[in-house]
Order: sequence, then structure tokens, then C-alpha cells
Amino acid sequence: MVTLPIYKKKERYKIHPSKIIALGLNYLEHIKESQEIALNLDIDPEKAKNTLPTEPHIFPKTPNVLIGPDEPVVIPKIAYQYNFETVRTDLEAELAIIIKDKCKNVPKNEAMKHILGFTCMNDVSQRNIQKSDKTGWFRGKSFDTFGPIGPQVVLMEDIGDPQNLRIQSRLNGNVCQDSNTRFMIFDIPSIIEYVSHNFTLEEGDIIITGTPKGVAALKEGDIMEIEIENIGTLRNPVKMEI
Repeated sequence: MVTLPIYKKKERYKIHPSKIIALGLNYLEHIKESQEIALNLDIDPEKAKNTLPTEPHIFPKTPNVLIGPDEPVVIPKIAYQYNFETVRTDLEAELAIIIKDKCKNVPKNEAMKHILGFTCMNDVSQRNIQKSDKTGWFRGKSFDTFGPIGPQVVLMEDIGDPQNLRIQSRLNGNVCQDSNTRFMIFDIPSIIEYVSHNFTLEEGDIIITGTPKGVAALKEGDIMEIEIENIGTLRNPVKMEI
């Protein structure tokens, strides 16, 4: 179980989503990058094609992914039991939305009322399995530990403008991603509107809003940092499953 401090509050927040809904391909430059990665991993070119989405691309991450700051991300050994020429697991810096209350069919102009707050999340992705599974992205995104979250929850009233936050990732101190949430293809109200028209959102549910260009491949011993303006820095080490 992950509990996080709440900015300017004495109490802590228990991370307890009934579901985690993630967005793929919500930054234009990452769409281009994703196609290049797939081609380098010898994925079928037709499967690698990604065009500008006309609606949000959503997928689930299961709650078993959740770990807190400083806990290790574990790259699963099953990824090495296939005949992949190159095995690649990536970090992805993302802004996470925590839902305040149960809601359904939320109109865009009321979406922000249903947000409790925000935090950082690392949408760790086993890229070979994500790109090759016939059933889609679910398995490659939902291995144990593939969802570090933290370092704190910043409430809606304290975040400033969530659509104008610098978002970065670093690997062993080197900057990989450096962008801003204003470059999202689908903004936060549009995301909540879309997701809530497909699923009932429950108190504590998490929506992660996509990652910018610069995802980086991981290996044992790496230290990942995800930093979002007004929230802080989430750090996690990487190790291999024994």
C-alpha cells in the first residue's frame, strides 16, 4: 500500500484506486518517437504506425503496479524468455490526476470540480511485449512495480495551472524528457470528459495523462527521477527480477 504526504497538510493520502486509466500518445512528439522505437525493435511497420489521435487512446494499468518513492522497479524476467533481439523497458514521466468523487458522464466545463489533486507517476513500459501482444498494451504496462507514484499529493487548489507545468524525467542524473503539460493533445478537462463517458470514476481513481518525447531504456542499477513543477521529484531505482 502506498501512502503519500499531502502538500501543506499534516495528514497523508492513501493511494487506493479501483482503476488506473492511462493515456497513450497524448504528446505529438512522443507519437513520432513511438513509431521509431517500434521500428527499431523490428515490429511490423503496419503495427508501428501512429497518427494524430481523434480521441484519447486509453488503456488500463492494474493497481499491482503501484509503488512509492525510492522503491525499486523490477524488470520481469519473462521479458527475456522470448526471442526478442533487443529487450527494452522504458520510463515515462506523466502527470497523474486523482479523482475526488464518484462521477459519470462529466461535461468538460465541470471536469475540474472532480479532481482531488495531482502527483507524479512513472508509466514504466515493457516495450517489446507492449508492441507485440495481440491483445494490446495491457500486459506490457501492468507488470508488478510498473507504476511508481509520488512524492506527494498536491491538491487542486494548490497546484496552480495544471495545464502549464514543466515535466521532466532524468536517468542517472541525465535529462531524458523536458516538456510542459500545455503540449498535451487532449487537455485535462477533455480527458476527464472522455474517460467518464466510458467508465464510472470512483473516489481515488487515477488517470495518467500521457508522456512527452524522450522516453529512455532502463537497466539494472539505474536511478529514475520524474519531476513535475509544483509537485516535486519522484525517485526510484531499477533492478532485474531474480
